[in-house]
Amino acid sequence: MTTTALLGAGAVTSLAAPAPQDGTAASASIPAAAPGDQPVERLIVGYRTKAAEAESDSAADKDVKAKGKKAGESLDFDRRLGTGAALVDLGKKLDEKDTADVVAAFQADPDVAYVVPDKRMYATAADPNDTEYDRQWDLFEATAGMNVPGAWDKATGSGVNVAVIDTGYVAHSDLAANVVAGYDFISDPWMAQDGGGRDSNPADPGDWMNRGECGTDANGQPVPFRDTDNSWHGTHVAGTIAATTGNGKGVAGIAYDATVQPVRVLGKCGGTTADIIDAITWASGGSVAGVPANPNPADVINMSLGGDGACDSGTQSAINGAVSRGTTVVVAAGNDNDDAGFYNPASCSNVITVAASDREGNRASYSNYGRAVDITAPGGETALSSANGIWSTLNTGARSVGSETYAAYQGTSMAAPHIAGLAALMNEADPAMTPAQIETAIKNKARSLPGSCSGGCGAGLADAAAALGSGGGTEPPTGNVFTNTTDVTIRDNATVTSSVQVTGISGNAPADLKIAVDIKHTYRGDLRIEIVAPNGSSAVLKNTSSGDSADNVITTYSVDASGVAANGTWQLRVTDAYSGDTGYIDSWGLTF
Repeated sequence: MTTTALLGAGAVTSLAAPAPQDGTAASASIPAAAPGDQPVERLIVGYRTKAAEAESDSAADKDVKAKGKKAGESLDFDRRLGTGAALVDLGKKLDEKDTADVVAAFQADPDVAYVVPDKRMYATAADPNDTEYDRQWDLFEATAGMNVPGAWDKATGSGVNVAVIDTGYVAHSDLAANVVAGYDFISDPWMAQDGGGRDSNPADPGDWMNRGECGTDANGQPVPFRDTDNSWHGTHVAGTIAATTGNGKGVAGIAYDATVQPVRVLGKCGGTTADIIDAITWASGGSVAGVPANPNPADVINMSLGGDGACDSGTQSAINGAVSRGTTVVVAAGNDNDDAGFYNPASCSNVITVAASDREGNRASYSNYGRAVDITAPGGETALSSANGIWSTLNTGARSVGSETYAAYQGTSMAAPHIAGLAALMNEADPAMTPAQIETAIKNKARSLPGSCSGGCGAGLADAAAALGSGGGTEPPTGNVFTNTTDVTIRDNATVTSSVQVTGISGNAPADLKIAVDIKHTYRGDLRIEIVAPNGSSAVLKNTSSGDSADNVITTYSVDASGVAANGTWQLRVTDAYSGDTGYIDSWGLTF
């Protein structure tokens, strides 16, 4: 919502349960490689707490070698994960049958609680479009925005830390003031592309890839299928959460007074389950061997990443640990137009799984869906126009670090940080809220999607103001509403008006007079929109902008109209300042 003042009317001017600790059987047999999975190189083995292998690395190493001998493979104990699980190196990439033999050897041991493959996960942003635009419809548009400005009178994220487990962070002046020290958890130097393995520098050097550099898929096709440039994915996600606001440049973060903590797990060819498990543990304040304690444990974790297959026990255990420490975990549903229940971590328990909607409030064509989805948030859809994507902080560098910029992306990766930002606002407003209470409040205050959703979009479209209890949500207005639904054609280089007659209101108009506007017009930057009071005084609601190529003006403005009488004829005055694009006033209204 845009706020201004009325000229001449006074002053002008936002995992399954823990591994069993008793003597119950280990998890049921799992497929070593589901269709479409990559060959397995490592396993994550969770031992029961009473087993020697759960505490002693030498005991675990001895057990791993014994299991390998039994399966006819050469296995090695690699390291201990933050959850206490053992990372087991298979020595080479094993096919489905050989991996199944190794898994079976572990599952036959009553001291083993679970064994899961260490799989790669990837950033879940759909194909990005780098065309710039300067409108964050996802925050405030009446049709399918998340009503974020209506929540800012309650909270701005102050004192809240959000960990972004992603590709790391590339320097950007519109975000730098809110970034706190993070960590690089990528253990494979080749994947890290920064000259080493794990270290305290989460800087993103880029994640470009050449065609086929990551191997082949189950159908023998090269991965990736074509050369790719740097995504700067983590920086885009972080900007949606906490870009600096009120600094006269760039974009507004949803929780713009929160801090963001870059935790790097994704590099060349994605990231591994083992690294992600340790990142979740560390970010939430848990202990990871060989890594210094996190001085700023996260109140909220955002994971805009995912891979094939249902939630594994290792990831679920890490998430459970994070939630038990009071951290709200938000994850992307995935971009495969498929059931989110088939993807990890989207299908994990104790997380808020987020689907993506487009600018009209439909489930985005790429977004996953289903019972695993908890909530939907704006994710954008850039097929027709970059103006329909999610605009955030980025970098120009294709294969190295370039200069800072902004770009429109689409994806459930873009939807998830909307909810992470909202969770940060709620955490500031009531620090006593548990992760479960935050999730429940977001879902209970959601509104129905304005468009369509097939397959299931959770509780609906998130509403930040309603979730914060600030009265700016989707409840029917309690005041008097006056509308005009008669279409008025807007001609090139012309000014038109539409009138609303207000009667029965005593005294002056309110200091926050709401003006809902629905104008259908291509290239809306052509338009200047004004509200004209009965006494002839006026205020500009929207000015012309040569850089705003998006279509339509569908939003609610607020003006201070306390200096003029309420009753009388109010006018919406619309001027088309350029030629070449036309449209019409569909409807507009006033709420007193």
